[in-house]
Amino acid sequence: MSRTDTLFRPVDLGKLSLKNRIVMAPMTRTFSPGNIPNDLVVDYYRRRAEGGVGLIITEGTCIDHPAASGYPNVPSFYGEEALAGWKRVVDAVHAAGGKIAPQLWHVGGIRRPGVNPGGATPGHSPSGMARPGKVTGHAMTQQDIDDVVAGFAKAAADAKRIGFDAIELHGAHGYLIDQFFWEGTNQREDGYNGDLAARSRFALEIVRAVRAAVGPDFPIIFRFSQWKQQDYSARLCETPEALGAFLTPLAEAGVDIFHCSTRRFWEPEFEGSDLNLAGWARKLTGKPAITVGSVGLNADFLPDDGTADFREAQPASIDNLLERAERDEFDLVAVGRALIANPDWANQVQAGNFAHLAAYEKEMLHKLH
Repeated sequence: MSRTDTLFRPVDLGKLSLKNRIVMAPMTRTFSPGNIPNDLVVDYYRRRAEGGVGLIITEGTCIDHPAASGYPNVPSFYGEEALAGWKRVVDAVHAAGGKIAPQLWHVGGIRRPGVNPGGATPGHSPSGMARPGKVTGHAMTQQDIDDVVAGFAKAAADAKRIGFDAIELHGAHGYLIDQFFWEGTNQREDGYNGDLAARSRFALEIVRAVRAAVGPDFPIIFRFSQWKQQDYSARLCETPEALGAFLTPLAEAGVDIFHCSTRRFWEPEFEGSDLNLAGWARKLTGKPAITVGSVGLNADFLPDDGTADFREAQPASIDNLLERAERDEFDLVAVGRALIANPDWANQVQAGNFAHLAAYEKEMLHKLH
């Protein structure tokens, strides 16, 4: 047996059965003109499924709300034409032997007026802030909150209807759901603010609405992070006890799998233990967890000064990853830039062809291949 076999054994996560433990991480690439997934997008995901990935999580896809989109050419997840495009993606991935989940997304206060769809609509966030201390957009009313919750539920129901195998809710990286979690951007004076438990109310309403929309047996993945794109040093939880208190209500509301976003998967999350964030999430909730963060590469995807997007990196050893996988620290491994550079990364790793893996170069982000 090869040592890498631990990544390639079938895994049954209750509501989701996969042929291996390799996940394609969601990566925004703005390749959907008119916000519609086209032939190139279909081919992009098909190639990763043919390359051996067990589960694909798509790039962020915007729910049906005027302020959901923050970047041009990001695919929508509503409307007949966009959903037909996604149905073609689903069919292609399934034909290639893979499974797929859309990442459902609302950017919140990150949005700036002028991006379509949405036009002149300003960014929407808990307190009108995209980052602590500066109001730049619209502070959400109760009606806004209700509309966004309904938008997530509708998108999830549509995902199930057109054949996706699961959905992921984007609750990380300083976007809308995370802006409610983060004390720095949630300065409300109602029941959506207070301690972290109170600031989780918005997310819990979304999870419960999604669960009601898709029924008891459709998998819900929830992506969260300590860090924010606005502040890499930000932390929601300073102790394992705080993390457990944060994640347990989400699990009880209907989350099946936690996608634990870190910049470097090998870093311990808390002092006194080698467990990373996914390891702690799994231990504290009993739910399956996905680890992610510069897997297979020698540099994380963003420098500490935030001066570049998806910076270049060379292939790197996955020995540390394998050691953690062998002791079941996490259930699944999400791979990002390495899969952009190598659509067949999973097949190459399974075959032991590490010398054939290509480095990630920044221009790859701007080429659909």
